[in-house]
Amino acid sequence: MTISRWERGLLEPSADHYIQLGNLARKSECWFYWRRAGLSSSDLMRQLPDTRTARVRASTIPELQVVIAGSGEKLPKTQLVAVPLLQVHAGTHGEVGDDLSELDEATADEMILAPAQWCPNPTATKCLRVKGHSMMPLIPDGHIVAVDGAQTDISQLGGKIVIAWNEKKGLSISRFRHYGDVWVLEPENREYKPVVLGPTVHGWRIVARVLWWIGRAP
Repeated sequence: MTISRWERGLLEPSADHYIQLGNLARKSECWFYWRRAGLSSSDLMRQLPDTRTARVRASTIPELQVVIAGSGEKLPKTQLVAVPLLQVHAGTHGEVGDDLSELDEATADEMILAPAQWCPNPTATKCLRVKGHSMMPLIPDGHIVAVDGAQTDISQLGGKIVIAWNEKKGLSISRFRHYGDVWVLEPENREYKPVVLGPTVHGWRIVARVLWWIGRAP
């Protein structure tokens, strides 16, 4: 009789009944009942038995597939990309970076997992560390930057942050600007001077575009 009244809208289940209905429901439906009971997610973790709690927590975590950047694997429904963290430093203005014109030649000491949406070209994506202060406050000293070695066409990189290489300066991180016919590597910190490359970027090579960066909190 009680269930019949529920179905006809004459009576609403109690909070205890909503919780029990949620326990019986499928993962896609259980949250509807528990919220009707007035429970928040933290309440649910305390209310449910351990086995059910584990199932609820698991249902909020997407299934993950990991593809190693540079491995040549395709990305069907991949959600995470394992990006190699190279034993390489890119210097800011006033610092000399590692003398490495090809990032593929560097060794990785760790891997960083990143969402696939952050890595448009996973096979060409690498991470390296920043040395120096001229990119502050945007990118502090010691931060890790993810770079895309497939994006090196200078006509597409105006205003972007790039990794450039020069025989004397090694790897360098700067913002790449185009003023008239002149290309310039600009620091974020205006206390440092820009590097004027000229119309042909002579003596420099754009190695990669910076996609994103991370670092530890002070």
